[in-house]
Amino acid sequence: MEMLRVSSTSKPKSVAGALSAVVRSEGSAELQAVGAGAVNQAVKAIAIARGFVAPNGIDLVAVPAFVEIDIEGEERTAIKFFVGQR
Repeated sequence: MEMLRVSSTSKPKSVAGALSAVVRSEGSAELQAVGAGAVNQAVKAIAIARGFVAPNGIDLVAVPAFVEIDIEGEERTAIKFFVGQR
């Protein structure tokens, strides 16, 4: 499963396009975000991607989860969204 990292400066429409492409080709994807701004952009991207793939009969669902990651030797908590088809 491909993982897409989202930052607070990511453009939701661009992330949505990448997410749509991965879901169409692989059936599912993961989005990973650290921080409130990044989570906000990720949620917007998921909402936009739902609109991109809906005409193809794909109904996207997202399941959020906490995950511990290592950034430059420091352990941080991230939100990971498992995105797939219903």
